[in-house]
Amino acid sequence: MIFENTLEFAKHLDLQDPLHKYQDEFIFPKVQGKKVIYFTGNSLGLQPKRTKAYVDEVMNDWANLAVEGHFYSEKPWWDYHERFADPLSKIVGALPSEVTVMNTLTVNLHLLMVSFYQPTQTRYKIICEEKAFPSDQYMFQSQVDFHSQNLGIQLEDAIVEIKRRDGEHNIRLEDVLAKIGEVGDELALVLIGGVNYYTGQVFDMKTITAAGHKVGAYVGWDLAHAAGNIKLELHDWNADFAAWCSYKYMNSGPGNASGCFIHKKHHNNAALPRFAGWWGHNKERRFKMEQTFDPIQGADGWQISNLPILSLAPYLASVDMFDEIGMDALIQKRNAITSYLEFILHEIDKEVDSSFEIITPSNPTERASQLSVLLHGEGRSLFDYLMQNGVITDWREPNVIRLAPVPLYTSFEDIYQFGQILKAGIQS
Repeated sequence: MIFENTLEFAKHLDLQDPLHKYQDEFIFPKVQGKKVIYFTGNSLGLQPKRTKAYVDEVMNDWANLAVEGHFYSEKPWWDYHERFADPLSKIVGALPSEVTVMNTLTVNLHLLMVSFYQPTQTRYKIICEEKAFPSDQYMFQSQVDFHSQNLGIQLEDAIVEIKRRDGEHNIRLEDVLAKIGEVGDELALVLIGGVNYYTGQVFDMKTITAAGHKVGAYVGWDLAHAAGNIKLELHDWNADFAAWCSYKYMNSGPGNASGCFIHKKHHNNAALPRFAGWWGHNKERRFKMEQTFDPIQGADGWQISNLPILSLAPYLASVDMFDEIGMDALIQKRNAITSYLEFILHEIDKEVDSSFEIITPSNPTERASQLSVLLHGEGRSLFDYLMQNGVITDWREPNVIRLAPVPLYTSFEDIYQFGQILKAGIQS
């Protein structure tokens, strides 16, 4: 498509967009009395209007039924999480038995590493990307420290970072594969963010997973920026495990519950260690209070505690919306709005006495709903100008602005108007 940097063209694209109506399903903050242009769905998604009804239902059941709500509410609490299995499996490309919801993201990654990081004196290394999200870095460090006393392994030796080449912003696939081959028999685990939080780079998860397995390692994925954002086929890619938060592209509310995936091939492996809890016990015998743990056959068997229903209600509202739209339609819109944003950025760059660099890959297969822009000659004052003029975006030191147009609630007109505000901010 040949884009145009005009309001009329942007409005024309909105008229043709079958998902444009969903913008009215969300509540937008206001700045100076006007609805904001919201580009931080990669940090916290907007609140869907339907969320309130889901939460109110739980609150009413609690008020009217109290403890009996576990079994007699319209959506009984004791199996509330099971309503996620089918819609979440479609979002991440899994079998319904391979997904569950529980805890929060880093908690789930720690619990999954109990099962899938089993270091020995000869096979103990973890491969991750350079400058992984800090929470992942801290997790790797603490997991290695936990095992180091028994095995004598050193932190600086155990964690292997795949680095960007000098002068480049993104990690090359061939460098990932080369590092996996180099570490070889010493590699215990590959655990990478499916979408890099800083640059927005999307990794080739299928190819990396196969390479990790070829040398005998487990392979897992942190999908914080990927779930609800990109096309995932976790089952077919043969990933061992994955976890994701629900509050970014899936709009479930701040700090809300995490989803996780455990491949079917591991469900019946009694030798695989896990931290057990009552809610992961055989559902049909759970209330017999048996002494010996008998895990549910599936991802639910990794659950520990009963679920926070008030947290799950907004998440269920969101996945129901995803289910009615479908990932294919979301990705089609995502590709269009991200490409239009890229076009607008380049057009504005031509018009102003400044320059900025998009450090997110230009190849549509290597990016999703995020463009990270490195500002040359501009600083924090430009970010402040955008925020003061109703563009909610994200600043990362030293001088990167992350822009995440979300197909559910970003319009083409939003992107055009952003370009005009950006231009005014640079010229001010």
